[in-house]
Amino acid sequence: MTVIAIIVGIIIIWLIFTFNSLVSLRNMVKNAFAQIDVQLKRRHDLIPNLVNAVKGVMKFEQETLEKVIEARAKAINAFQSGNLKEGFANENIITQALGRLFALAESYPEIKSNQQVSQLMEELTTTENKISFARQFYNDVTTKYNIKIQIFPNNLIASMLGFKEFELFELPANSTEREAPKVDLSFK
Repeated sequence: MTVIAIIVGIIIIWLIFTFNSLVSLRNMVKNAFAQIDVQLKRRHDLIPNLVNAVKGVMKFEQETLEKVIEARAKAINAFQSGNLKEGFANENIITQALGRLFALAESYPEIKSNQQVSQLMEELTTTENKISFARQFYNDVTTKYNIKIQIFPNNLIASMLGFKEFELFELPANSTEREAPKVDLSFK
């Protein structure tokens, strides 16, 4: 009888420990996403200011400016509706469009010399770096959580108690960010 009580006690302790660790990891994933969200909000707030500052000069680049604004609106709507996958995809579009915008801005002397635009671009660059670090942390914690709910015997408890996997913040398969950069060091 005492052996059965000891086994039941061990199982109960294990269940409590497993449940608490799953809850802890799930909350860490939510916190990591909140950190990304803070940086994305900052980026979303800076983008209209930058677009307004350069749109008069970059009349021929309206398509790039419109892509940035459109992707921003889609990302905000996706995250507000709880669609993380679509939100992540639109954030990747913003990153690509901002990269093009920064590259195009280099060919406009009026933009390069504009102090306000330079400051906005610097703030966006800093924000992009923070987003990159926050994404990495989110993916690390999310992977740890997803592994924890998938391994046996945790998967039995996780499925019974409704623990679900979280999406990783990944680049789409056809993303230009996956391509190796082309560097030309030749002197012409």
